[in-house]
Amino acid sequence: MTFVTIGGCTVGICILIYHLVEWWPGHKSLRGNPLHYAADLGPFLIAWAYGCLTILGVGGLIGWAARTALWISNWLGDVALVWGIGGQAGTRASGTGYLPLTQPGGAIVLILTAALVAAVKKSRYGADIKRGAWCGVCLGTSAGIAGFAAAPLALAVNWLGDRVFGVL
Repeated sequence: MTFVTIGGCTVGICILIYHLVEWWPGHKSLRGNPLHYAADLGPFLIAWAYGCLTILGVGGLIGWAARTALWISNWLGDVALVWGIGGQAGTRASGTGYLPLTQPGGAIVLILTAALVAAVKKSRYGADIKRGAWCGVCLGTSAGIAGFAAAPLALAVNWLGDRVFGVL
C-alpha cells in the first residue's frame, strides 16, 4: 500500500478546494434552490468515494493506476512545498489503518471502474468525475475526514459484494 505524504494530501485538498470554488453558485442562488446545486456535487462525491476505494489495497491495473496517481501527487505536492514555501519533502502524513477489500468487494470496485469510465466518456460531468477520483486517491489514506470515510466505504463495498455474489 502506498501512503500519502503531506505534499500529496495538500494536492488532494487543493483539488477539493478548486472544485468547491468552481461549484459555488453564490449564497443567494444556493438558498433559492439548494437541492439543484447540491445535486451538482454528486458526480464529484461519487468519484471521490471511488478514488478512496481504489487506494485501499486494490491490486492489478486499477491498483497500479491509483498508486501511480498517488505517487505523482505526492511528488508534485512535495515539490510545491519545497520550492513554493521552503518546506520539507517526503514527510508521511498521518495515515489510518485501512480495511482491505475482500474478493467480492474488489469485484464491485471493478464494476464501479467500468461505470466510471463510461460516465467520464458520456457525461457532461467528466471533468468533475476525474477530479473527484484523483482527490479520493490523494485523501483516501489520510488521517482526516477522508481517511475516516474510507473504512465505511470499504465495509459497504465488501457487504455489497457479498450480497451480489452470494458469498457469506
